[in-house]
Amino acid sequence: METYQLFQTSSCPYCVRVRAFLDANGLTIPLRDTMFDPEARAELIQGGGRTTVPCLRIERDGKVRWLYESLDIIEYLRQQLLTEKGAQSQRR
Repeated sequence: METYQLFQTSSCPYCVRVRAFLDANGLTIPLRDTMFDPEARAELIQGGGRTTVPCLRIERDGKVRWLYESLDIIEYLRQQLLTEKGAQSQRR
């Protein structure tokens, strides 16, 4: 099982794109605003190596991956979460 955090800012149009995808698909993941949260910004720099947002922090089996680019994030979440969500619906 994976856990996610989206590092983003409220004014970034690419972040808005990712949040709109989440909303449209009923997906909820923790949001970390790097503009107003210095700890989130520091974690993004330390873990991901740069301040670029949006960035999806993916943790699985104690390993962390940092995924940049809004369209890559959307495609990743579509594959991971929506496919899983559909499979769970079919099992019911």
